[in-house]
Amino acid sequence: MLSNLVYDALWVTVKLATLTTLILMLVGLPLAWWLNASRSIMARVVESVITLPLILPPTVLGFYLLVAFSPDSFIGSQFSALTSRPLAFSFTGILLGSLLYSLPFVIGPLQSAFAQFDHRLSEMGRSLGYGRLQTFIRVTLPVCKHGIMSATLLCFAHTVGEFGVILMIGGNIPGETQVLSIAIFDAVEAMDYDAAHRMSLGLFVFAIITLTFINILKGGGQKHAGH
Repeated sequence: MLSNLVYDALWVTVKLATLTTLILMLVGLPLAWWLNASRSIMARVVESVITLPLILPPTVLGFYLLVAFSPDSFIGSQFSALTSRPLAFSFTGILLGSLLYSLPFVIGPLQSAFAQFDHRLSEMGRSLGYGRLQTFIRVTLPVCKHGIMSATLLCFAHTVGEFGVILMIGGNIPGETQVLSIAIFDAVEAMDYDAAHRMSLGLFVFAIITLTFINILKGGGQKHAGH
């Protein structure tokens, strides 16, 4: 049987992954569309900043976010003044860190999906009287649905597996910032290998299932693009 601490870590993990995915999909769809369509230097600079988490070690990103979220910083002090709570070592803190760390895992698949989009379909939408927003919602998004679903699954799965950034920003507070990956680390340190094995096996199976769905969606998207 798994302990209450493990169930708490599972709840924090699911809540973090769900909120991160929802927020990043809302932000990522228009952002990825703009990055794919724009040829400006500003777009390339923004794209470079977004993809930094793919290159930087998680501890580096986590360290600078910890400094930015500390009570002595402008962001941390303003948050504390508004909420009477610290930003570092809180669920809000790890959520903000997760948003930054998982953003490239949303933008990449979305840009690939939009790059394969046939813009003649947008012109057809406008000929039917749709505005730009209507065309984007009623034409572009349905056509790119496989890429959008892949980005959603990849973001959720990546957030579930986060460790370094979460540990740096949130520490290891049960029920607040302790996610499954940190609970596994704790179990290993406590030499509770049975619990570590059960949690690790669960995440391993989850990763295999998620990647299988992503590959199925990728294949469906390529067939759709070929038609």
